[in-house]
Amino acid sequence: MDFEYTPEQIHLRKAVREFAESEIAPHVMEWDEAQTFPMEVIKHLGQLGYMGSVFPEEYGGAGLGYIEYSIIIEELSRVDGSVGIIVAAHTSLCSNHIYKAGSEEQRRRYLTKLASGEWLGCWSLTEPEAGSDAAGTRTAAVRQGECWVLNGAKTFTTNAHHADVCVAMAVTDRGAAQHGISAFIIEKDTPGFRAGKKENKLGLRASATGEVIFENCRLPACQLLGKPSEGFVDSLKTLDGGRISIAALALGMAQGAYDAALKYSKLRHQFSRPISEFQAIQHKLVDMATDIDASRLLIYRAAAMLDKGQRVTRESAMAKLFASEAAVRIANEAVQIHGGYGFIKDYPVEKFYRDVKLCTIGEGTSEIQRLVIARQLLKD
Repeated sequence: MDFEYTPEQIHLRKAVREFAESEIAPHVMEWDEAQTFPMEVIKHLGQLGYMGSVFPEEYGGAGLGYIEYSIIIEELSRVDGSVGIIVAAHTSLCSNHIYKAGSEEQRRRYLTKLASGEWLGCWSLTEPEAGSDAAGTRTAAVRQGECWVLNGAKTFTTNAHHADVCVAMAVTDRGAAQHGISAFIIEKDTPGFRAGKKENKLGLRASATGEVIFENCRLPACQLLGKPSEGFVDSLKTLDGGRISIAALALGMAQGAYDAALKYSKLRHQFSRPISEFQAIQHKLVDMATDIDASRLLIYRAAAMLDKGQRVTRESAMAKLFASEAAVRIANEAVQIHGGYGFIKDYPVEKFYRDVKLCTIGEGTSEIQRLVIARQLLKD
């Protein structure tokens, strides 16, 4: 058992941190206030190889593993969770679904552009009436000759309004429940396909989240992703990696909130001394730091297992559950340590407090994670 980072991983963390501090940090609040999608930064991340980190070089990726990918998401999110979730949804959901389930022709056509950052991807599973119950999908795809015709709508799709390609789930066999759902690849200019309402969110406001709508959207048969009726099964496999993404997203924001609180506690004086000298503040910092270390160990265990080709359903759900709930606690305490200033937008903890809540909801709520873990435990 090795808890040491390799020299390459240490260098990667330093490089991503320097990029985030120089290219993202100066614009965080401006983007948040205006809900500005940071496309220029996303393109730059693609040029650096960060948009396709886990994919082989033959498909335009960087050929790295999930540990390196987690480092990238963590360090981006330490500065701005909006950038972190844009990269996460693109990489571990849309691109990874194509990589895992796609044909060689689909990989060559789509993954090469996605992994290089030339194209941005989105992934659509959730519907207004099918959230945690994703098997209740109503969007339907009907085979007509050499085409599939899609009708329906998806919601809460990250990158919906800026993506060049979307992977979406639709029912192809209504009588088979979740075993009758298939996945499809849809390019942004396909007739009958469009982005709908853009959500006005509590946090992560520079990340565009919204609807995608299908109105008699005709797709060639070759746009079916994976085998018919196996889209939901492939989605669950994709979510195993996606949960590591959200855990790393939560970890990064927790680290950012903790760093800000630690710094502030040393600078803020009350009763003629820094508040960091008061035991009440020290206890908060200790609990925050311990939660961060525990989250990191759970995340990198799951990432290391995934890199070895092992199944990580339980481990990724545990990492996501713990890291997301710990991050909410840490952001809350960071605001508390700042006192009244924690409620002011001039200080970064206010934004971490708003942003981090999504991590207990997206890609499976904490309640769903507990169900997933329980099923895995009871199988043993």
